[in-house]
Amino acid sequence: MKILVLNAGSSSLKYQLFNMESGQVLAKGNCERIGAGGIVTYKKTNAEPYFEETDLENHEAALKIVLELLVSKEHGVIDSVNEIDAVGHRVAHGGEQCKQSTIITESIIKYLETLIPINPLHGPPAISGIKACTDLMPYVPQVAVFDTSFYSDMEDSRYIYPIPYEFYERDKIRRYGFHGTSHRYVSRKLAEVMGKPIEDLKIITCHLGNGSSITAVQGGKAIDTSMGFTPQEGIAMGTRSGSIDPTVVTYIMKTKGYTSDEMEDILNKKSGLLGISGISNDLRNICVAAENGNKRAKLAMKILTNGIKKYIGSYIAEMNGLDALVFTAGIGENQYNIRHDVCENMSWLGIELDEEKNKNFQRGIPFEISKKESKVKVYIIPTDEEYMIALDTERFAKKKSKQ
Repeated sequence: MKILVLNAGSSSLKYQLFNMESGQVLAKGNCERIGAGGIVTYKKTNAEPYFEETDLENHEAALKIVLELLVSKEHGVIDSVNEIDAVGHRVAHGGEQCKQSTIITESIIKYLETLIPINPLHGPPAISGIKACTDLMPYVPQVAVFDTSFYSDMEDSRYIYPIPYEFYERDKIRRYGFHGTSHRYVSRKLAEVMGKPIEDLKIITCHLGNGSSITAVQGGKAIDTSMGFTPQEGIAMGTRSGSIDPTVVTYIMKTKGYTSDEMEDILNKKSGLLGISGISNDLRNICVAAENGNKRAKLAMKILTNGIKKYIGSYIAEMNGLDALVFTAGIGENQYNIRHDVCENMSWLGIELDEEKNKNFQRGIPFEISKKESKVKVYIIPTDEEYMIALDTERFAKKKSKQ
């Protein structure tokens, strides 16, 4: 079975074509600057990348070019679009109705449209990608894989906010959690690497990138997570503030006269590491500045690592112990100094980092970086959300074919 995985952003369309029998990625790439020009990147296995600048009016135009490349004589990896058995879409928010991956229908699309007010950044492009597939590949089953579904089994005490209960009953305001596909993948991969049933493990997974989240996984299920009603909650991120006293928001709005849209823009696009450092939302740039003595850069890094430590400590308390700590995503996989600072002075919790392994880890594969005597094992595990989406898509597409 061949599965096309799509991850649509507001002006981008990332894609990968999988051969599920071999687990091989046949081709992958990205369409960027959709609606404002257009750049297409395409790479098939064991070949040089192909780049093309072309007009990408919308997501359908981008997908059309991707399909043409996949079947082209020069760059193609399949003879016909009909070889694509199903399409899997990364959808950030499934609300309360979509608690697991699902075959996409008209009613599913209509429901996703109702979630746009609480998912304005990721919702519209995902729907655009789905509709583009419907127009260009009408007979191919499509599957939505939701970032939020990993958290559908959480206890209500961990997703209900301490505000009047009618806001949950009437408006479904609650903790939903995000990056679930990544947390699900790395926790399962960890169990595989450790050679232990995931049902027997207590794991904390740290997905650290421009957007970051931390999840407690017990017995293979997420029991708590740092992101909430939106991806804004949790630790400080590239441009997002993370969790702050809510009265800070109302105070600034009252005293400075900001509208709700202006305040949302500040919290989502001008805060976090960028807001603290005044330098960049890219931690690599902040690290360089910190090494050169920039105090605000050092402060940004300290606020980030302190925040991660707090979640790790609280989740160990919730789970009554910990077997393994996992770092993943751009920062988690590549910034050894952040891993060092997070794990420093955590030996009382059984976390002991091997500094040599932490600095000289093998990239691209699961790698243990804890000391041999560490009670809690610490791993770097590269995430692979696209493969997780492909697996779910394969499973649901096979179910549909049997109906």
